Amino acid sequence: MSFFYAFLGFAVLIVLHELGHFFAAKAVGMRVERFSLFFPPLIAKVRRGETEYAVGALPLGGYVKITGMNPAEDIPPEVLHRAYYKQPVWKRVVVIAAGPLVNVLVAFLLLLVFFMAQGPAVGVSSTVEAITKDSPAVGVLQPGDRLVAVDGVRGDSERLRAQIATHECAGKQVEGCIAATPAVLQVERDGRLQTLEISPRYAADTDPTTPGDQGRPLVGFAFEPRYEAEGLLEASSSSVEGMWTVTTTTVDRITALVYDAEARKEVSGIVGSYETSRQVIKTSSFETVISIFALISLSLAIINLFPFLPLDGGHIFWAVAEKVRGRAISIRVMERASVVGFMLVLALFAIGLTNDIGRLQGEGFGLR
Repeated sequence: MSFFYAFLGFAVLIVLHELGHFFAAKAVGMRVERFSLFFPPLIAKVRRGETEYAVGALPLGGYVKITGMNPAEDIPPEVLHRAYYKQPVWKRVVVIAAGPLVNVLVAFLLLLVFFMAQGPAVGVSSTVEAITKDSPAVGVLQPGDRLVAVDGVRGDSERLRAQIATHECAGKQVEGCIAATPAVLQVERDGRLQTLEISPRYAADTDPTTPGDQGRPLVGFAFEPRYEAEGLLEASSSSVEGMWTVTTTTVDRITALVYDAEARKEVSGIVGSYETSRQVIKTSSFETVISIFALISLSLAIINLFPFLPLDGGHIFWAVAEKVRGRAISIRVMERASVVGFMLVLALFAIGLTNDIGRLQGEGFGLR
């Protein structure tokens, strides 16, 4: 079912994006010829009034076809006044910007729900969230166990970790050595207290990001984060802050693709985004799923606003350029620009797809 729900989530985000264009175009009087979920060949269509509603066979996006999007298009005289390029610049900008703005609004609302329902992590609990593969805890501890005490010592997660770390190896502490004495863990499992013994294993580098880290004996588990739900105003602030952080980071990373090979390795495409979403749906809470789709919706908006045709940002850029110039931009100039933009989008797609295939064949997408 995770495959279906991930597909449904992406489809909803696409529909909402295109509905932004659709309703804005209708509101300013433009003629909408087709509203399509996914790209041709069309597998189903129905006409209501002047608009055809369709579903395509290629699930790579969607589109709204507005009369006169191409200045060279042959348009019947009776609808010429409603064509896209016959409209004032402000109307064109409103229609094109409506799609990404809907995605931004959706992202904000989803994050608002997330922060009000679950909230940000404010620490860790004493409950085991995950067991590290091939660690001493495998087969002894279970996700959901609540760690009550270690060697009779009680306290918060840091105090319990510190007590585990007192179980050192005999002699020199080296990578992989086993503690001389086992740690005695008292855990609550299914409402009952149990006493378990585990011999910690020394890890020479427990945090590669921290210079000078000396390592410590580890059992091999992670505590569940502790969340704190927020009120409406606080959640709104957190949502805006989170969206701004994601936006600046995304722009920085996409810009870095030009000169940074490592940044290119981090790019994920449609396959990766879909697979990551599917795994989150399968393994995570409803609140976490909401937050992931909020970030995907925001990413759709950010990428679409880059000033390259055929992206929405490209249409906005040339509309504004026309306003600044004081007269229409040559169709030949726009066609050449669209070729460059299309090649850039295609290159980004190819990089993301290549990385996704590599991850699928290798260690996956890093979710636990």
